[in-house]
Parts: sequence; structure tokens; C-alpha cells
Amino acid sequence: MRVLYCLLVCFLALPAFAAEELADKDRTSFILNKVDDLWRGESSFAVVTMQVKTEHYTRTMRMEGRSKGKEKTLFRVLEPLREKGTMTLKSENHIYTYLPKTDRTIRLTSGMMMGSWMGSHLTNDDLVKEARLEEDYDARISFEGLRNGKQIIEFTLTPKADAPVVWGKLLLMILADTYTPLQELYFDEEMQLARTFTFSDMKLLGGKERPAVLRVVPADKPDEYTEFIYEQLELNIPVSDAMFNKSSLKRR
Repeated sequence: MRVLYCLLVCFLALPAFAAEELADKDRTSFILNKVDDLWRGESSFAVVTMQVKTEHYTRTMRMEGRSKGKEKTLFRVLEPLREKGTMTLKSENHIYTYLPKTDRTIRLTSGMMMGSWMGSHLTNDDLVKEARLEEDYDARISFEGLRNGKQIIEFTLTPKADAPVVWGKLLLMILADTYTPLQELYFDEEMQLARTFTFSDMKLLGGKERPAVLRVVPADKPDEYTEFIYEQLELNIPVSDAMFNKSSLKRR
């Protein structure tokens, strides 16, 4: 009771502008955590189709993914048949690829981290440095109101000094009423637009309405894209740590 009283007195003693700033910060943190938790939980299982279009090829892959926390992720290719069983394992800060045709497990070196993941417009490094917005960025609301016929909130996010991220800035646009993400723009360290994420096609996934389609477009190749289409999503389900062990890949 004494602690509660002290907190109340301290808060009321703040200048009005400081209290308002604190309220804004709390609101920003609350919304960003809501956005992050749309596809995340303590654990997850998903079935996703990935479509990639580049200047030189197009490809479609169907895969299942499992995760536990931020540090453990496993993807397994289901289709096409020639790549079925190919797996990508992220464990802590390491990534392994299992190739069933040669029965080999390869640990990716630091020089391979900026290479394309599964031929997509994401990199292997994207898998390792999975960021959480509220933890890794300082955020402020840079716009709130009507835009293109929709009530939106726009956040400008800049990386914290010790955050393990490579971006100079992010812009995140969400719907004001549901906090559903619409678009996320990634800028490099020179503040040049590097890529755009677009979210669309609301569906019931994991017991809640969520965007089922995520499209990534590189800024320097606007006619190319990688699109992820969620077919199934389950959150906060029992997942064994043994599933994310390198030695378990060959036993699948």
C-alpha cells in the first residue's frame, strides 16, 4: 500500500508535460507489443506458402515452421518434391541448413549470412537478428489521422545504441482501431529506403483476425517480390527443445 501511495504521489508531482510524455511512451510500447505479438507467442506452428519473383526466375515453396521464443526456429520444406525435407534451423545465433539429397548439415558462416534465404528477398541474417520493435527501437508517433481513406497511426523507429539491428530507421503504419499493420518501410544506415513490407488479406489465424499475406519488395528492384501466404497458424503450443537440436535434423 505504501509503495502504491509513493508511486501515485510521484506521478502527480510530475509536470504536466512529463506526465503526458510518459503516457505517450506507455501507449507506444503497448501498441508495438500488440503488433509484435500478432504472429508470435511463447511458441508457434505455421504452414506457409512462399512465392518469389525475380528478374531471372519465379519459384513457389510450401513449408512448415516451428518456433520457441526468439532464439529457436525450424523451417521444413513440404513442396516442391525435389526440395522436400530441406530444413533451416536457427538455434541461438547459429543457422544450419539440412540437405536431404546429400544427407548433409551445413552451418552457415559469417560470410554467408547476407546471402538469400531459400532464394527469397530475405537474408539468412534476417533469421538470426529477429528484432522485437519495443525492445530494439526507440519509437515515436510521427503521424496520426486520416490517410488514403483510413485512420492510421505511423511510427518512426530508430535503433537503440546497443540493438543488434542493421537498419537506420523504420516506418510502421498501422490501422488506428485494430492496430493491424499495413506497411513497414526499412531504411539503411544512410537513410535510403531498402525494402517495403506490405500486409494484407485478413483471415482467422490462430483464433484471431490477422493479415495472411506478407509481401517484401526491395527498393532497388520494385518489380521483384517475395510473398508469404499463411495457411495455418497456432500459437502457445507445446514444443520440445529437442526439435531445435542440430543432431535431430537427420533423424526427421
